[in-house]
Amino acid sequence: MVEVLTTQSFKEKIFDYATEKNWKYKGTKPAIIDFYATWCGPCKAVAPVLEELSKDYQGKIDFYKVDTDAEMELSAAFGIRSVPSLLFIPADGEPQMAAGALPKHAFIDAFKEVLGV
Repeated sequence: MVEVLTTQSFKEKIFDYATEKNWKYKGTKPAIIDFYATWCGPCKAVAPVLEELSKDYQGKIDFYKVDTDAEMELSAAFGIRSVPSLLFIPADGEPQMAAGALPKHAFIDAFKEVLGV
């Protein structure tokens, strides 16, 4: 299941960018965050793919969404200028951002290459 994050829950579960200078992921499993907008057509196309993948990878990857219109501070902190933008977070190492609606196979490839799953 894909969990919706607020700025506060992002700081608690992912990374507190207000107090930390260097990236330090708080989670224990790899994660993906979908920065989306409710009015965005490509975002609507990605949503069911992520829901399906969240079931396929349950217990292996944490899936999150951030509404860029509702969470402007968080979106600005990550320099989100277009939606959807996807943040792939390995359990260890630096996160990687991808822009645009990715097809299912591209997510699966990124899970292997970036997240090591």
